Amino acid sequence: MASLTGKTIAFLVAPEGVEQVELTEPWQAVEKAGGAPQLLSTESGKVQAFNHLDRADTFDVDAVVSDADPASYDALVLPGGVANPDNLRMDEDAMGFVRKFFADDKPVAAICHAPWALVEADVVRGRTVTSWPSLRTDLRNAGAEWVDREVVRDGNLVTSRNPGDLPAFNEELVNLLT
Repeated sequence: MASLTGKTIAFLVAPEGVEQVELTEPWQAVEKAGGAPQLLSTESGKVQAFNHLDRADTFDVDAVVSDADPASYDALVLPGGVANPDNLRMDEDAMGFVRKFFADDKPVAAICHAPWALVEADVVRGRTVTSWPSLRTDLRNAGAEWVDREVVRDGNLVTSRNPGDLPAFNEELVNLLT
């Protein structure tokens, strides 16, 4: 099995609206491979996850993104949920954090609606990506080639469409980090 021992992975989410399974399953995959996930958000305290439109569990924030140094992390995971990336898009610190990972060519993984944050960060131009189908036009307008596949890896970027793609997403995420 691939090992992520010694690697710290940032999971960036908004205070409310992350799709719980898209946070917890990649988190568990990182932990199982020996990595150290850390939850970052735009506010301290707890984040409220959702099971689609229903409130689910809350999770403790490890660091506020405005105080976080991208150099302290080996990779970035952006879970989905409709409200999550829409809220992140409005936070300049969050977008600067995302841009820094791309500027440094560090691994980034985004699932479902999370590529909306990548559109806002202006980092998808010339890349092949997938996402929840409703983002197709936004991604194309931002210069990406959108494809309808379970998982897409374009260099150091991994994207997937929805929670049903989590097994493939998690496998490719761990492969990307090893």
